[in-house]
Amino acid sequence: MNQSIKHIGVFTSGGDSPGMNAALYAIAKTAEVNAIKVSGIRKGYEGLIDNDLVLLKSIELQKLTQKGGTILKTARSKRFMELDGRKKALQTLKANNIDALIAIGGDGTFKGLLTFSEICDIPFMGIPGTIDNDLSGTDYTLGFDSAVNTAISNLDKIRDTAESHNRVFIVEVMGRDSGYIAIHSGLTVGADAILIPESSKDFIYLLDKIKNYDSEDAFLIVVSEGDEIGADLVASNIKKINPHVDLRITRLGHVQRGGNPSAFDRMLGIRLGVASVNALLKGKNNMMTGVLYNQVHLTPFQEVVKQHQVNDELISLLELFGI
Repeated sequence: MNQSIKHIGVFTSGGDSPGMNAALYAIAKTAEVNAIKVSGIRKGYEGLIDNDLVLLKSIELQKLTQKGGTILKTARSKRFMELDGRKKALQTLKANNIDALIAIGGDGTFKGLLTFSEICDIPFMGIPGTIDNDLSGTDYTLGFDSAVNTAISNLDKIRDTAESHNRVFIVEVMGRDSGYIAIHSGLTVGADAILIPESSKDFIYLLDKIKNYDSEDAFLIVVSEGDEIGADLVASNIKKINPHVDLRITRLGHVQRGGNPSAFDRMLGIRLGVASVNALLKGKNNMMTGVLYNQVHLTPFQEVVKQHQVNDELISLLELFGI
C-alpha cells in the first residue's frame, strides 16, 4: 500500500451526471478509513487553478447520495488548456500538500490529466462521469442509467398524448456522439423508429415505414441529438413524403442530466469511488476506474477514447425490431 498519500483532491469536470455525489461520498469514506484527508475542488479545473477547495467529510456527504448534479459544481476550463493555467493548478496542489488527484468526468477530463502529468508527478485516477455511455474501458458510465430512465418516463408521457391525437412525435434525446440513450430508451418504450449517429440506414428505414402511415395509433420516433440528419430535417422529409401527418417535435434536452440518480448509478458511483481510492493506495496512476462484466476494471487514460460504434448486439436488436 502507498503510505505516502495523506491528502487526496477530487473534482467533477465537464457535463454533470447523476451519481457524482454518491461517488464523492464513497471517496471520502474510503479515504477516512485509511486516515487520508479529502479536499473537494470546486468547478473542475477552474477551481484547481483558483485554489477553490473545500474539505469533504463522509458524514456530510452520506445524506447527499440521492442528490443529482454535483455539489462541487463543474465547468469547462479554457485556462487549463494553456501551460500557464496548468502551472497555477500545480501551485494549488503544492500549496495544499495534495498527494493524489481523482477526477470524475469524460474523455476530455482524462486527456487533461494526461497533459497535466507532464509537469505534475502525483498519481491521478479517473471515474467515468457522462450520461452518454460512450467511453471505452467500462460497460456503463456514471449517470447513463438515470438519463435513460428520465428519457423513458418522458417518452411514456409523450406517447399518451400522441395516442390521443394520432400524432407523429419526433423526440430528441441526448447523445452528441453516441446513440446509447436513444437505443435503450427507444427500444424499451416501443418506439417505431430510432435514429442514431452510428447508423446511416436508420433514416431510410424510417421513411419507408412512414410514407404510407395512416393509422389510429401514434408513431414515435426517437432521435439522438448527434444523428447526422437531426430532428428538424427528419420532420421536413416526413412532411415531403407524407404531408397529411400531424407531426410534433420534442427535445428533452438537459432534463436528462438532472433528477435523482437511479439505484444503479448510486451503486456504481459508490463502487467506482471506493475502487479509485484503493487503486491509488496500490500505486496505480493515470487510469480510469470502470466496470467490465460487473467487475472493477482499470484502463490507462491513453486507452480511454470515445466510442463511435454501438456494440453489435444492440445493432442486431434494432434490425430485429425493424427500427
